[in-house]
Amino acid sequence: MIVSISKDNFEDEVLNSQHIVLVDFYADWCGPCKMMYPIIRQLSLKYTGDYKMTTCDIDKQIELAQRYGVLSIPTIIIFYGGKIIETFIGSMSIYELDDALSEIMEKLL
Repeated sequence: MIVSISKDNFEDEVLNSQHIVLVDFYADWCGPCKMMYPIIRQLSLKYTGDYKMTTCDIDKQIELAQRYGVLSIPTIIIFYGGKIIETFIGSMSIYELDDALSEIMEKLL
């Protein structure tokens, strides 16, 4: 399941989560963002219980995008324990993102 993030639930869903959290900063008008969503959805099934997958629409959540320095989209930020672990800017293949998520998980868990 992919959770939609807003300023109202960001602290609970991301910063206070006991899981590794992937936040996909995107916009509906962004072509590469549209390419990333099915990849994230597919990986959310693989990493159920290990990662919490979330999305954040930068047009609706300007404050969050600014707070985390999102200047280009798609931007994926990985959080753990309320801290940023890794940031990826631009689209990625499913293989690249899967490898990156596996490496992060190995380091943290």
